[in-house]
Amino acid sequence: MKKPANKAIRTRVTHEFSALYDRESRVLLLGSIPSPKSREMAFYYGHPQNRFWKVMATVLGEEIPETITQKRAMLKKHHVALWDVLDSCTIVGASDTSIEDPVVNNIKELVKKSKVSRIFCTGATAYNLYQKFCAKEVGIDAVKLPSTSPANCAVSLEKLVEAYKKVL
Repeated sequence: MKKPANKAIRTRVTHEFSALYDRESRVLLLGSIPSPKSREMAFYYGHPQNRFWKVMATVLGEEIPETITQKRAMLKKHHVALWDVLDSCTIVGASDTSIEDPVVNNIKELVKKSKVSRIFCTGATAYNLYQKFCAKEVGIDAVKLPSTSPANCAVSLEKLVEAYKKVL
């Protein structure tokens, strides 16, 4: 008997690239787990329709970075760190709502090795995961920002920029 064609494929995903931060980082932005496209590119917010880099460049008063080197430099210049709440999980594609069996990253250690004093989560799933598994240990309450994902196209670019101004 054939399996249904629309059967969702659950995959165990492990975060395969490091956090973006240095000792001078003051703000930490956390996603949930890299999307398939981000994993393919081995860098954050890799889907071409994701508005993260456009939003951050606008908020920081910079040109929109095109290369990973430019993206790293822009965030470092403004003391912004970037990571994900999860080190691994079981997930269907890029669907945060399908996350099961999460294993969290050691965010407390990153905070200790930097000057991070404010944490922002880029979407509800990242925020809920951080609050559930990390907030108490890290000792910093996170602020929930709207997702820049193409799946969250109901939020306009202007509204995203306005919300992300809190990072400054």
